[in-house]
Amino acid sequence: MSDEQLVRIGIVTISDRASRGEYEDRGGPAIRTCLDEILSCPWEARPRVIADERPLIEATLRELCDGENCCLVVTTGGTGPARRDVTPEATEAVCEKMLDGFGELMRAVSLKVVPTAILSRQSAGIRGRSLIVNLPGKPSAIRDCLLAVFPAIPYCIDLIEGPYLTTKEAVVKAFRPKA
Repeated sequence: MSDEQLVRIGIVTISDRASRGEYEDRGGPAIRTCLDEILSCPWEARPRVIADERPLIEATLRELCDGENCCLVVTTGGTGPARRDVTPEATEAVCEKMLDGFGELMRAVSLKVVPTAILSRQSAGIRGRSLIVNLPGKPSAIRDCLLAVFPAIPYCIDLIEGPYLTTKEAVVKAFRPKA
């Protein structure tokens, strides 16, 4: 596998307290565990734990997409309505295209669990050859949302000319149109 086709996935925890070491990051490890369950292809994580600062979030997303060549960047945190929750705005600022269906599906799945899911602002977008997906901060919600949207992720990455992702079909069956 060429270095360009190596599957690199950025995992970004956006939390003031976790970035200062006052709070254990549970979101990033939950994403990694879920991706280990889903993916059957070799991959490597590029983890980051950063504060809820829009310029820092934007710079981190650019670094992971452009510098680290991550085909997928998954964030957790900063998607609520609080003043410091700016992850969707930072994502939109660095993306060429937004994919509204990701947020719609994640909210629909979360609404089956908790009525406050309507307050969540999960989103997804494309930057170059990278897909960025914003997940909520709660580990159980991370898993529910990632499992819901992952069937579309490998084909999306195909369409943006990224590496070929394969999944463990007993967990998540990747959808690709028949040729």
